[in-house]
Parts: sequence; structure tokens; C-alpha cells
Amino acid sequence: MKPTVIIIGRPNVGKSTLFNRLVGKKLALVDDQPGVTRDRRMGDAEIAGLQFTIVDTAGWEDEDELTLPGRMRKQTEASLEGADAALFVVDARAGLTPLDNEIARYLREHDVPIVLVANKAEGSAGESGVLEAYSLGFGEPVALSAEHGEGIADLFGGLWPIIGEKAEAAEEAANAPLEEGEDAPLGPLKLAIVGRPNAGKSTLINRLLGEDRLLTGPEAGITRDSIAVDWQWTDPKSGETRDIRLIDTAGMRKKRNVTEKLEILSVADARRAVDFAEVVVLLLDATQGLEHQDLKIAALALEEGRALMVAINKWDVAGQGGHDTPSGLFNGIKQALHDGLAQVRGVPLFAVSAKTGKGLDTMLNAAFEIRESWSKRVSTAALNRWFDDALEANPPPAPGGRRIKLRYITQVGTRPPRFVIFGSRLDDLPKSYERYLINGIRAKLGFDAVPIRVTLKSPKNPYNANKGGGGNFSSGSDKT
Repeated sequence: MKPTVIIIGRPNVGKSTLFNRLVGKKLALVDDQPGVTRDRRMGDAEIAGLQFTIVDTAGWEDEDELTLPGRMRKQTEASLEGADAALFVVDARAGLTPLDNEIARYLREHDVPIVLVANKAEGSAGESGVLEAYSLGFGEPVALSAEHGEGIADLFGGLWPIIGEKAEAAEEAANAPLEEGEDAPLGPLKLAIVGRPNAGKSTLINRLLGEDRLLTGPEAGITRDSIAVDWQWTDPKSGETRDIRLIDTAGMRKKRNVTEKLEILSVADARRAVDFAEVVVLLLDATQGLEHQDLKIAALALEEGRALMVAINKWDVAGQGGHDTPSGLFNGIKQALHDGLAQVRGVPLFAVSAKTGKGLDTMLNAAFEIRESWSKRVSTAALNRWFDDALEANPPPAPGGRRIKLRYITQVGTRPPRFVIFGSRLDDLPKSYERYLINGIRAKLGFDAVPIRVTLKSPKNPYNANKGGGGNFSSGSDKT
């Protein structure tokens, strides 16, 4: 594994800006107000060929452990366990504060090697703060500006003596050739948990991990960043161990209720997390049932072509039976999903409890199964055998007495499955017949509950003065 480096410091010293600079992307939310980051966020960083895992943490605050800032500090403290190095960031322009000295005392009590970073050191305004940082006792500070990218290369000199050897070993292992006959390992299942605020998304992930990895509490909207956690799950039935990347996301409220800048950024981050996921679990609160906003979140996942599942959390709190015992709530939600998600029928529905762990293994098994369907490819021969049978069972209509001719179908992609149907006069093909074909693909070819894309293509007019060649085809509109 690559070495792990933690960024630590008081609020608003530029930790998330430094994180984004090192990973080369704007992954962490950044704002002028302090306390934006709440959970640990990990990314792949590189400085002059030195590769490592960088971890952004919440700002260190001196608050009671039961408060939200106190619980955030406990998360930061936990991140130091097993870390190979820590970047202790101070604000060179503001100078040292009593809280900086408190953090320094805490770090000196631990064995994690420290690289002192004096951020915001651009120009003459930060010179005195850089000199003052020597008094913390961690040696020469690395003066840099995370916002402008100045001095980032100097971090190499501070980190290489600490993590260089481990980083080289990790790179050699990653680039080692496969043994003869050995298959390349499959990537982890990218599983995003989405839903309205306070549905229990972070609590569910903590339950799966068996630790308090994500910040939770009674306050709604605690999660701001989309947090990805790599994890290995062992199927209790088969004993097989499988890799999963769990992605926690911020709660998505109705758009008209989202007015604050940070919440707008958080929701945008959650939407990006859906884009990068393979399977999306929409988590519902059993005490609140299914609302219109839940259907909008589900529709977003389907529009992005992600495989969708729905889990009803807090099942024990609602006093309902498990998913093996049908109930009014379960069946009511199932029917509402059927009515509200016309583009995909039969979305998998589970009753779970993040508190007790009930139903979670069943949900994870189903997630792997639905990813398999989402990634499935059908041979052109098998696809056209089904296509011919479908046309014979229900021939396309002939509006105005002119026959619509459907010639053949081919699958052009997966994840999500994408198909192209070739034929003539396809602009006249009724929507009902398109749905007939799409439903047939799902039911007969093993794509149940998976979003699919179907494109209709007609031949160009060979007599068109601008475009010639009857063998060429122009794109029709996508049908999903």
C-alpha cells in the first residue's frame, strides 16, 4: 500500500486547499468560513514522482467531545493511527495561536513523523509567521502557498526521508507483471449511498465498516463532502471476500430549500459522486416513508445511467417486520416506486437497519448482482434472435399504410448497457412500440431494473445533395 500522509491543523489554515493542490483536483469543498471539512477525505497525491495517499481532516477545535466540533476532533485524532507522516499546517499570515500550540503538544505525544507547513506564505506578509513557526519545535517549516501552488515542490524534501522507501516499494508492487495465466484483478464495487438529510447514510456505512469512520449525530446535514472509503466485505454465506468502495454523500433536499453556498456545493459534490458510482443505493427513512424528493434523487441516478437500489432504513424504529415479512409500509413504497419510476420497473427494494445491521449483507449481495447485469454484454447473434422473435410476436405498425422496417439491433456499450436499432422511417415509430422493445430487452435478456440506452438509427437519404451514401447512418434520439 502507498504511504499515508495526514493533513492536520486548526480551522481555516488552508488544509483542504492544500489537499486539492496535492491531488490535482478540487475534490474537497473549500470556503472562507472555518469548519467546512467535517469528515476525513482521502485522495491520491504526487509530488515529483513521490506517490502517497493524502488525508484531509476537520479543523482541530478545543470543544467538548459531545459537541459536533468535539466529535470532529475525535475523527481527526483517529486519522493519525497508522499514518506514515502528518503535515501540520499553520497560517503564516495570521501567525501562531494558542490552538496551534495545543495541537503541537498533542502531536509531540505521538510517534507520527511531522512535517511543519507554513501556508499562505506568499509575499512578505507571511515572512514573520514562517520564522515564528520554528518555535513549535518541528524543525524548519516548509513555506508555501497552497492556493497559488508556490513552494509545493519543497514538500518533497520534507516527505521523502520519511515515506520515500515505502512509496517506491508500493510503486514496484503496483507495476509488477502478472503471472502467466493470471487475470488482472477486478476493480472494487463503487457503491454510493444517497438520500435526504438524516436518513442514516453515514451511520449505515459506519455499521458496515464496524467503526466510527464517518461523523454522525442527531444534527441533520452533518456530511458535506462526498467521502469514499475502500473496504473489504466478506459474504457470510460464501465466505468470499470482495472489494467495495463505499461513497457517503451529503443529504439532498428540495432545490428551493438549498440556499446556503456550502449546501449548494455539498449537493453538487453528491451529484458528482453519483456520476462516479456504479451502483447507487437510495436510502429512505422508514419513519418518513417515500417522498417526492426521494423519487427525484432516484431519477437523477437513473438519468446518469447508474444501477439503482432502494433501502428502507430505521426499519426497527418504525416497528415494522423485516423485508421477508411484507408490510403496508414496504408494499406501499414498492408500489410508489413502480408508479414514480416509469423508466425502470422492479428496482430492488430492501428493508435494513443501520443500527442493528439487519438486511445489509443481503443488500450488498444484490449490489454485486445488479452491477453484473449493468456490465453485461449480449452477443449480436443472441440479441438479433430475440429481436426477430419480438418483431414476429408484435410487428411494428404501419402508420398511413407505410411500413416501418426494423432491420437489426446491436449492443454498442455497457455500464450502462447501450443498444442501437437500425431501420427505416424510425421517426414514425410510436413511443409505445419503443417501450415494448425496451421492456423486452430487460425481461428477456437479463437487464431487469438496469437503466439502458437505446438509439434508433435510420439510413441517410442517398439523394440528399449535401450528404451522400446510402450506407451511412445518422443518429436518432436516445430512448431510455
